[in-house]
Amino acid sequence: MNYSLIGDLGQTANSLDTVHHLIASADPVIVHVGDLSYADGYQPRWDTYANMVQPLASLVPWMTVEGNHEIEAGLSVPFLAYTTRYHMTAGETMTPGETMPPGKTTLTSTDPNPSKPSSLYYSFVHGAATWLMLGSYVDYASSSNQYKWLQQQLAAIDRSVTPWVFVGLHAPWYNSNHVHQGEGEGMRKSMESLLYGAGVDAVFSGHVHAYERCERVYNFKVNQCGPTYINIGDGGNREGLAEPWMKPQPDWSAFRESSYGHGTLSVVNTTHAHWSWYRNQDQDTKVSDAVWIVKPSPSACSNTIDIVA
Repeated sequence: MNYSLIGDLGQTANSLDTVHHLIASADPVIVHVGDLSYADGYQPRWDTYANMVQPLASLVPWMTVEGNHEIEAGLSVPFLAYTTRYHMTAGETMTPGETMPPGKTTLTSTDPNPSKPSSLYYSFVHGAATWLMLGSYVDYASSSNQYKWLQQQLAAIDRSVTPWVFVGLHAPWYNSNHVHQGEGEGMRKSMESLLYGAGVDAVFSGHVHAYERCERVYNFKVNQCGPTYINIGDGGNREGLAEPWMKPQPDWSAFRESSYGHGTLSVVNTTHAHWSWYRNQDQDTKVSDAVWIVKPSPSACSNTIDIVA
């Protein structure tokens, strides 16, 4: 069960390199953690972006969540262009063990509340994994709909069916780059304890135009029971790479590099998944970082919290 993960793709020469490498990876699902076309309100860019990704997006599910470059300032519906094009709660339901029907490129949300008014956060099931896609630019306070929805989702997961739980969002909660420093802190303070208490396995984000893999961490301390945090905002974009990095490197930051690329996640069994990050270099795909994500023993992580509202 494999996934390709990207963030902040845009439509530059570097973006095109990333798309070509995604095609070569041939993973059956792509997870895109925000900042797609970089239209920034200029609608024709959505068309040129669609043309760029069409060779792959027409064949495999391309699961997205909104980033800041999907915001259209001045409109009463700030994500109108994005939500019009990306109906992330529409399509066919994928249950564990199913494969996507030919020609289908979206999955139905597994939300128990079908009347949820926003498509800017949703969940889907693929094989042995539940994915929760969260909105960095949607209200995430403890009184918000998104927060209550996340509580319900985490409480409803059956780990005997989907032992793996992954989260995608745009603005990273852990970031040792000076660029966009602290922009995800409000959301982290609000929601991190929910993810930790539910034993979420990994959190993928973008926004910072670089790659960084963190240790398992909770509240800025290395913690074997916390999720692995990975920033992959290095898809291509038009703004350049993010630098400089904070010095010294925090102990929760395991690997970081300002290069373009993408990642792949392979779920091997109920306890082991493998992560690889591929750097775009000289038109070739270079493996620059790799790690096994191994579930801690239940006895080592019994200090979970009550996530039920």
